[in-house]
Amino acid sequence: MKAGPDIARIASLVGDPARANMLTALMSGRALTATELAHEAGVTPQTASAHLAKLEAGGLVLPRRQGRHRYFALSNDDVARMLEGLMGVAARAGHLRTRTGPREPALRRARVCYDHLAGEMGVALYEGLLRRGYLVDATEEPHLTAEGERFVTGFGIDLRAIRGRRRPLCRSCLDWSARRSHLGGSLGAGILARIYDLGWASREEGTRIVRFTGPGDASFRKTFL
Repeated sequence: MKAGPDIARIASLVGDPARANMLTALMSGRALTATELAHEAGVTPQTASAHLAKLEAGGLVLPRRQGRHRYFALSNDDVARMLEGLMGVAARAGHLRTRTGPREPALRRARVCYDHLAGEMGVALYEGLLRRGYLVDATEEPHLTAEGERFVTGFGIDLRAIRGRRRPLCRSCLDWSARRSHLGGSLGAGILARIYDLGWASREEGTRIVRFTGPGDASFRKTFL
């Protein structure tokens, strides 16, 4: 028997269609109840509970209790990053969902990937930071330059606070729709939160879509591009 990480177990957990739909729903960064996830997966609440127990045992989701309700969320951004990568592989291989509609262009333009900005605008943000010399990606993961630290501090982000978190400050995340990288990690999350605070954009209720206002779009481009 070979030693090492058991990727087959993780693959089997993600590979079930119902569980895949649940995990995709949790890519919104929101914690959802078993009933909500049952609806996303198209299964009964009892079946959803069985699937969630497997996902929890496999370390892919974490339960959170609030009052009488029990919510589920992705266990960490590593899981979100893995799922985004799998979506990219599926898209490049031509394994796409047959249902399309007016929301698809909006998802490709700007969406949330767990807790950071993805889609065309997420990629533009990442590439703008690189082009301006605020980020360097010469190593395995990007890192902030001294000029970049001054920039994000001036943008209103408390670097000391987000550096104190357990997750990496900067991470490149391969975007499934643009097929280029966007910025993840605690900095990516901090920038998206600041964009919301400034009123440049907001989440479309019940979706992963991020909608920028006209002035917000202009401010985003002036600041980052």
